[in-house]
Amino acid sequence: MSMRTHYCGLTSEAQLGQTVSLCGWVHRRRDHGGVIFIDLRDREGLVQVVCDPDRADMFKAAEAVRNEFCLRITGIVRARPAGTENAGLTSGKIEVLCHQLEVLNPSVTPPFQLDDDNLSETTRLTHRVLDLRRPQMQHNLRLRYRVSMEVRKFLDANGFIDIETPMLTKSTPEGARDYLVPSRVNAGHFFALPQSPQLFKQLLMVSNFDRYYQITKCFRDEDLRADRQPEFTQIDCETSFMTEQEIRDLFEGMIRGVFKHVLDVDLPNPFPVMDFATAMAKYGSDKPDMRVKLEFTELTDVMKDVEFKVFAGAANMEGGRVVALRVPGGGAMPRSEIDSYTQFVAIYGAKGLAYIKVNEKAKGRDGLQSPIVKNIHDAALAQILERTGAHDGDLIFFGADKAKIVNDAIGALRVKIGHSEFGRQHGLFDEGWCPLWVVDFPMFEYDEDEQRWNALHHPFTAPKAGHEDFIDTNPGRAIAQAYDMVLNGWELGGGSVRIHRADVQSKVFKALNIGDEEARIKFGFLLDALQYGAPPHGGLAFGLDRLVTMMTGAESIRDVIAFPKTQRAQCLLTQAPSAVDEKQLRELHIRLRATEAVKT
Repeated sequence: MSMRTHYCGLTSEAQLGQTVSLCGWVHRRRDHGGVIFIDLRDREGLVQVVCDPDRADMFKAAEAVRNEFCLRITGIVRARPAGTENAGLTSGKIEVLCHQLEVLNPSVTPPFQLDDDNLSETTRLTHRVLDLRRPQMQHNLRLRYRVSMEVRKFLDANGFIDIETPMLTKSTPEGARDYLVPSRVNAGHFFALPQSPQLFKQLLMVSNFDRYYQITKCFRDEDLRADRQPEFTQIDCETSFMTEQEIRDLFEGMIRGVFKHVLDVDLPNPFPVMDFATAMAKYGSDKPDMRVKLEFTELTDVMKDVEFKVFAGAANMEGGRVVALRVPGGGAMPRSEIDSYTQFVAIYGAKGLAYIKVNEKAKGRDGLQSPIVKNIHDAALAQILERTGAHDGDLIFFGADKAKIVNDAIGALRVKIGHSEFGRQHGLFDEGWCPLWVVDFPMFEYDEDEQRWNALHHPFTAPKAGHEDFIDTNPGRAIAQAYDMVLNGWELGGGSVRIHRADVQSKVFKALNIGDEEARIKFGFLLDALQYGAPPHGGLAFGLDRLVTMMTGAESIRDVIAFPKTQRAQCLLTQAPSAVDEKQLRELHIRLRATEAVKT
């Protein structure tokens, strides 16, 4: 006989009058005047078990039961008394009258109540095994599974083959730092864990697999921020003989299908498309949150001759920018809120946050309230009002500095105001799902500190047709065949058409200041492969953790990963990373420096 006949959470009126065997954990135990009620929980949910004193042995066992005991129950399914039904449960119309109760395993007192919503993340991650029992975490990880399955079904139906690529590979640090793995059998040499399967999936295209995918772990030893993990999961895809548009159309269909099948949400069809230049000009971000109904107004050209030095200095600076952000109805915003925004933009390097309140537009200068108005001439004020489309009662914020600081600070301010209570009350924010393709990224960005060009996406991204010569002559003008899928201000996935000719790839390496010798050492295997009739190919990768975080409404990607790391890249459950013994280090030909040895 099997241990159980049904799942607790799926037991319903369909089983009325039947004898069932259930296994699970005690969610809570209640003693009501000599009758003991046990809410038994398993993966599928709860069922109410009634233990009455008529069966003395069973009742004695029930009296000793506590929260999180693991039990096996056998009993009769009966209807709950009228008025005690629970419409929120599948099992809400029935209860199980317990005939036999077996304690499969007792539990020590848990360190927290599973229905406590005010737990610190440290407590949750230290006791992750128990945390994962909580209904929300069960829901999150099951939804993650459903997303993965929908992705696999879609890709399988469209001719993609799941192929594994190596976890131990060559260190080619581009962007984030590699996680290095010392080789025992090759003294002084190291493998690296993959930051992505990028080069291998390109090689698979050269090898004629045509359509590849993998749901795979990637590793980046980067400076950690709130929603970064040292290991994360990518839905990694690559195709041959498809144009940029065809690739985008295909994977837009995939994401649309995932949302429909998992959440029953109809995403827009087709997704809007915006080029990188427009996104930066209007929103200061290459992943704008389109739910927020605020835009930048360009004022750099207007501010070149104003007396206000902050504006004039930025307007005349190489790479400087001055923008306005009009907040409709913002004049009603309390001063304390404005001051908090000044502190907020400082995080992004902004030295202050100038603003103008539009009290009465018809009065011109006299209808405007701000200490900066006296240092801005009439023509510039008129332009501010005209370009922003300001009305009485509006508030206009300004950003003036190097373009990057302005974009980061005012871009973040735009989102902050949109999501605020004020923003929601004043119709500056639309709930819902707002996907977007951002396209036509620059191929390169200039690093002022290093005085060199870096690849904006990665060095294997193909230029747009007609932009190949810019790689040599003017790298800043070269536009890439790169594309990002953005959803509600998060980059869900990104990719590009790849370089499939060795001569173009060599050009890009030169632009990036990677000499022939370095290119051979790092990427010789790729350059060689491209010489064997490499097909035109391209693809993209989606962040599975990020996608599921959005779909569950979780606060952090750590809430959709079974055993995540902290922001300090530590696992509180297993206490990893940890010191290893001298013997292991000797076998790996590693000797720790004295200072490092003390720390461990």
